[in-house]
Amino acid sequence: MATIFSILINPVTVSVLVLCALCLTGLNVLLSMLIACIIGGVAGGIPLLSAPEGTQTVMQLLTGGFASNATTALAYILLGTFATCISTTGLAEILSKKLSRLLGGHRLALIGVLTLVACLSQNLIPVHIAYIPILVPPLLGMMNRMKLDRRAVACALAFGHKVPYITIPFGFGLIFQRVIADNLTENGLSVTVRDVTAANWSIGIAMLLGLLIAVFVLYRRPREYYDLEADTSASEEISEKLEYRHYVMLGAAIVVAVVQVISQDLALSALCGLVVIVVFRAIKWNEIDAQVEGGIRLMGQIAIIMLVAGGYASVIKATGGIDALVNAGISAIGGSRPVAAVVITLIGLLVTMGIGTSFGTVPVLAVLFVPMCASLGFSTPATILLISAAAALGDAGSPASDTTLGPTSGLNADGQHDHIRDTCIPTFIAFNIPIMLCAIIMSQVL
Repeated sequence: MATIFSILINPVTVSVLVLCALCLTGLNVLLSMLIACIIGGVAGGIPLLSAPEGTQTVMQLLTGGFASNATTALAYILLGTFATCISTTGLAEILSKKLSRLLGGHRLALIGVLTLVACLSQNLIPVHIAYIPILVPPLLGMMNRMKLDRRAVACALAFGHKVPYITIPFGFGLIFQRVIADNLTENGLSVTVRDVTAANWSIGIAMLLGLLIAVFVLYRRPREYYDLEADTSASEEISEKLEYRHYVMLGAAIVVAVVQVISQDLALSALCGLVVIVVFRAIKWNEIDAQVEGGIRLMGQIAIIMLVAGGYASVIKATGGIDALVNAGISAIGGSRPVAAVVITLIGLLVTMGIGTSFGTVPVLAVLFVPMCASLGFSTPATILLISAAAALGDAGSPASDTTLGPTSGLNADGQHDHIRDTCIPTFIAFNIPIMLCAIIMSQVL
């Protein structure tokens, strides 16, 4: 009883519970993190208004911790600008029209192509979800004729947005895996991006099984939709003929990929791609401001959340409650690694469901669970797998996640796809259950 009480009043527990509660009530993620950070810091004895000489206040620790995720935040802004440029030139629109003509009435082929495009949007051409409102709405009429259940398409798109960043160290995958590696290293477990890639393959397999179950079992039956007019006005204005600016965009995408391989720096590679776009005038000089503003609108919130998440982790560490929480947690778990795996993944699910971003969850989870995993004797690959899975859990299924907001933005262009019932619940079932089972089982054998 005393152990449970000590866990409940620990400043780390208090802060995380406040964070989850605020997020689940619908409060803005950024505000939720700031409030939870302040409450956790004050509960841990860190002064809010003034500090003795040689110490820092909660807000000083918070802002001082921004630097840990500054590179990631910059990469998000630059990639958002790159995606906006692709949207402006109409390259994705052309691809949508060509797909409609090429695939005809083949349902599985359409799902397969959309899954592939979603994967490429995270890695080879890292535009994140910016392509969906442009590519998907013109395809809705064809989906209606196929009687294709859009819940299966939502699962396919969510799969393409998640699996690449979890398993492939390229594009957004490089960001995520570097965040995992850096935060595990900062918390006492020396890890490289290569180590993360080697440990996370099983999560990809589990999600593939979830996708197959969704497409061939859960949502395979025909579903009727009305032929309503979707908002595809932009597509009517853009010709399918590839022009000079489109070839420049393709060249810029190649430059982004090459620079990533050479430098392993996504911010630098995105910047090089933007330089190619501007120098070769795919985007005119007087249009650059609009593209940057579009990139900030698209990715700015996630970038800021990443900065605050780094500061949040800094405050959590400074409370001094981590060691006490880990020790109490180990005592409550009773040294059982299976029970520990269940606890870690459940907390990860709850936190990510609230925050809506796997990337922002990692610093919080690493602070708590790296010492716990070490104390329980989990191997390095098992610890990586547990932290990665705990962060990824909830990304599919969260109402506030880009993984769910993206598919809904395209599939609901004609008002026939509900965000919660048709995207969040199906993706939660298809992916969170397999990821959790995978993490619990594989962490015992790695």
